[in-house]
Amino acid sequence: MHGAAERPGRRTDPRPPLSGIDPAIPVVYALSPSTDPADTSVVTDDRGCAGLAVEHLPAAGRTRIAHVTGPEHRQAARDRAAHAVRHLAGACLRPATGRVHLGEWSEARGRRAADAVLRTAPDTDAVFCGNDQTARGVADALRERGKDVPGDVAVVGYDNWDTMALACRPPLTTVDMNPAETGRIAALRPLQAIDAGPAPGVHTVPCRPVVRESSRAGIRPCLLA
Repeated sequence: MHGAAERPGRRTDPRPPLSGIDPAIPVVYALSPSTDPADTSVVTDDRGCAGLAVEHLPAAGRTRIAHVTGPEHRQAARDRAAHAVRHLAGACLRPATGRVHLGEWSEARGRRAADAVLRTAPDTDAVFCGNDQTARGVADALRERGKDVPGDVAVVGYDNWDTMALACRPPLTTVDMNPAETGRIAALRPLQAIDAGPAPGVHTVPCRPVVRESSRAGIRPCLLA
């Protein structure tokens, strides 16, 4: 089994197949798919993950949703942006600022992006971020600009990286990419290939939403008094 060296949320770019491997030995690519459609790859369902995040926000009453994600050269960032826009369109919405915000995956980038979002669309009421680091930076910047999270602006991340999600103020709603299940399924594939033959192609593993305080469907603070 061949897997990604980085956090799974950062890299899902297709990779060239390994060379010099005995054809009799089954090889399974986990998290980042092989570019050869004859290979077996097990990956996270990025389309479904983005859908879970975006669909959660209108259900919580949010309609002015911005999207902040990673660098354009990363497949994960491009996929999440495309799926986010597609799911927004399915809800008859478009990105609050009229575009997605691409950049590095970091807290500093999240803070800068939050400022850009507020300048362009001050009535934004939710931000969906392409990873949890960025989301934590967004939440920090919103709070510093006097915005209540989630009262004024809900924030949703992507990864369910506990270090970031639980340290965020407030704790971050995010999408769990289910890497343990992806690894488990990928680990079983070579045994299944030995018993029943290879299963070529890209096989996706569903994600799950993890709802925390940063996006609770709720009443604006002024209504709580």
